[in-house]
Amino acid sequence: MKKPTIGMLGSHSAEEIGVSAKSYGFETVVICQKGREKLYTHYNKHLFDKIVVLEKFADLINEDIQEELLEMNTVWIPNRSFSVYVGYDNIESRFKLPIYGNKHLLRVEERGFPRDQYWLLRESGIRVPQSFAQDEIDRLVIVKVQQRDNPLERAFFYASSPNDFEEQSKELISEGVISQEDLESSIIEEFIVAPRFNANFQAYSMDDHYGALDLVGFDDRVQTNLSGLLNLPAEDQLKINLTMVNEEVGHKGLTMRESKKPIVYEAAERFLEGVRKHFPPRMIGLFSLQGALTEESEFVVFDLSPRVPGSPCVGPTSPEMRRLGLKFGKIISSPLDLCMIDIETAAKEDRISEAST
Repeated sequence: MKKPTIGMLGSHSAEEIGVSAKSYGFETVVICQKGREKLYTHYNKHLFDKIVVLEKFADLINEDIQEELLEMNTVWIPNRSFSVYVGYDNIESRFKLPIYGNKHLLRVEERGFPRDQYWLLRESGIRVPQSFAQDEIDRLVIVKVQQRDNPLERAFFYASSPNDFEEQSKELISEGVISQEDLESSIIEEFIVAPRFNANFQAYSMDDHYGALDLVGFDDRVQTNLSGLLNLPAEDQLKINLTMVNEEVGHKGLTMRESKKPIVYEAAERFLEGVRKHFPPRMIGLFSLQGALTEESEFVVFDLSPRVPGSPCVGPTSPEMRRLGLKFGKIISSPLDLCMIDIETAAKEDRISEAST
């Protein structure tokens, strides 16, 4: 089978996808939104063989755009922006391109659906934080509420009692950070007092060649304005009257002690089984279990990314990349390299249908 073109939305992780795709000899196409295209059309144009600029990302679903991409034999790599701006209904029912991943699984990332990520994690036997109603709050909780006018971000805040929740939520609404409507659909869950680890994995479609999955490394989020506040001594933090936004602006690499890694592998294996059972055919490609490792050696997962996690620091900071280099007999610079190896093998063996949905 002819080598496919790798397609992506010009946001979130397109640079990372483009680098790996070009490194493995794939042609690439990026779909950009007018006004947000310069990073791809100017600074990184060497990563993309074709650049399509649309009025808005959602226009990707238009028949003429899809037909053009199909003629290029495009395999699509989904990222978070793809899910948010194109929309789950469109992806599941109108998007014609083969997606390297499980398109039926993308929807679980949104909380509040009957079968959302917490439902899937629980069904898979993975520990998640305890949830609360407002009047049940009896310990430190984190409240996850959609940030107003920003579909990609949430405005987290912390509360220790029902009154504390009421006071903080009113303040955030008055400041325009959140809306009353979004607050009503917020998630209130226990705050796990433990170090955070985003555990990133690759699930292979060509598992007869490469096994079911590989750990590719750990990272944590850099958030504004929380990360800036935490750079100050505690006495100076107390002087500042600041509304926490917790908007993700970057990542930093982490490592984990070898004795703790089996706990994380076990969670990943359980997740793969849960996906096979509830969202067939399987998990395909990169995914992340974002959680905290407690002093009781329990990995508590509070967020799931069932697609490219968008954490480019993992490649250069993770010892797993060197170990995977020995597995494949070549330098593995990025987790996306594993996606390209998987797609390349599927194309050579005319098995793209097994590597996509």
